[in-house]
Amino acid sequence: MAKFDLDTIRHSSAHLMAQAINRLYPDAHVQFGVGPVIDYGFYYDVDMDHKLTDEDLVKIEETMQQIIKEDLKIERKVMSRDEAVKFFADMGQTLKVELIKDIPATEEISCYQQGEFIDLCRGPHVESTKQLSTSFKLLNIAGAYWRGNEKNKMLQRIYAASFLDKKDLKKYLSDLEEAKKRDHRKLGKELELFHFEPMIAPGSPFFMPKGAFVYNELIEFMRRIYRKFGYSEVITPQVLDSELWHTSGHYAHYKENMYFSSIDEREYAVKPMNCPCHMLMFKHYKYSYRDLPLRYADFGRLHRYEKAGAVAGLTRVRTFCQDDAHIFIALDEIQGEIQSLMEMFFTCYEHFGFQGIKVNLSTRPEEKAGDDATWDKAENALKQALESSGYEYFVKEGDGAFYGPKIDVEIADALGRYFQLGTIQLDFQLPERFDLTFTNKEGADERPVVLHRALLGSLERFFGVYLEHVAGAFPFWLAPEQAIIVPVNNDIHLAYANELARTLNNKGLRVKVDDRNESMGYKTRQIQKAKVPYMIVIGDREMETNSVSLRGYGEKGSKTLTNDELFSLFAELDADKVPKKLRN
Repeated sequence: MAKFDLDTIRHSSAHLMAQAINRLYPDAHVQFGVGPVIDYGFYYDVDMDHKLTDEDLVKIEETMQQIIKEDLKIERKVMSRDEAVKFFADMGQTLKVELIKDIPATEEISCYQQGEFIDLCRGPHVESTKQLSTSFKLLNIAGAYWRGNEKNKMLQRIYAASFLDKKDLKKYLSDLEEAKKRDHRKLGKELELFHFEPMIAPGSPFFMPKGAFVYNELIEFMRRIYRKFGYSEVITPQVLDSELWHTSGHYAHYKENMYFSSIDEREYAVKPMNCPCHMLMFKHYKYSYRDLPLRYADFGRLHRYEKAGAVAGLTRVRTFCQDDAHIFIALDEIQGEIQSLMEMFFTCYEHFGFQGIKVNLSTRPEEKAGDDATWDKAENALKQALESSGYEYFVKEGDGAFYGPKIDVEIADALGRYFQLGTIQLDFQLPERFDLTFTNKEGADERPVVLHRALLGSLERFFGVYLEHVAGAFPFWLAPEQAIIVPVNNDIHLAYANELARTLNNKGLRVKVDDRNESMGYKTRQIQKAKVPYMIVIGDREMETNSVSLRGYGEKGSKTLTNDELFSLFAELDADKVPKKLRN
């Protein structure tokens, strides 16, 4: 039997699922959209009178297994454009007819048939249904606009996982269950960190006190890093005249994602990014080569319109803050600055416990500002800088910003999922558009180069990614509550517990006393559920010996520490506010 790669298996399995749906629901006027391969399996978009349920997925799976056993031969058929249009129109497959009409005239139109089922497809496919892996699982049903356009009809999308053997499928399904437990939207509600009001403020999170603490502490973390790497923080307006966005080029390239308002009969925009403001700030003063690199950091609130179907928890929102910065440098400073940035990025990501860090170089997109000569210069500068830095990198063709190429950094979380966080974008366009200059060593005006730089990226998105990475159990330095003290008997031990809490809080720690009239077992379960790093128990022995019984989150047992040992431990853990590599 011939062997086929996983993508071919998955693509053929999408047709297998479509055939099973056709068999099961012959009277539902089923139309098929697209059924591509995805990184863990495949999906297919269908339009049908019957609304699919989880019970239907079980039936579809069973029918797929039956079709595999039938060992149906899979044959490729080529049609002319007119033949294909008529063939699928006669079957009532209007979605396929639409796809055919968009196929370039120079491209061959092919279909694949297995038994009674035929589908439009480029291929390739396996030779027979018997060659398909039985290691698949239909996962869920979701809504999806036809061709991703919200003006089109909503279809039903069936997602499926597919692997070559059952071991890989079992691992994926296990990881999927773990991912559900770690879902930041679920944890955000359970841990009282944030929530959403979709009918009032879609795509806009409400951070509760605990969540607001973590959010602000992430900003303070970056401020501590900034002090080590020579950044200056600035504050810029949120609403600016649209003329600014015409000058920057964002109006032409980004208008549909911006919010506008009319003020005093002029059009204004709520800023979706900070860069044009920073260009104005640089232009307002006269700088020389001695002032460079000049690094502006900005935690200003940004607003971008995301389609309703695109917003998702904290990872895709309409209002957010970036740990955003713009670095104004001379052309010959690019390599040294990027090496410093890579050190900064890796130091911080490793401090948060991320592994598997990937570096990508994204080159010019089809829609871009500036000429090819300038882009050649920019891309070569980033390539040379990355090669000098010694970090392995991968090229992502056409994935750059409209104004310049960029370096994107991806991190793997605890489940091995990759997320793009940091970015370094090299920009020759905005300095030109804003006519920025500095005085060089020869006393002449020279155009600076700008590096757009974010490390955590959107704080909202980082919050969501990191919350899932740690499964809600923040490290000691970042936890909104670092320890909870539980007196065994309020009448006897409460006063001592309160005094210990005051001492710890005076040391800058975040500790409270649980004096509720509940059992010790109940309090212990609640503290563990809240994922507080430490529980401190005070009883007769602890009072007599100036000690505590300390239990860490997730630990079954407790250990006894003197008060001085406790203070030292907490001081050491809290010092992780700054990565060890950057401590003086």
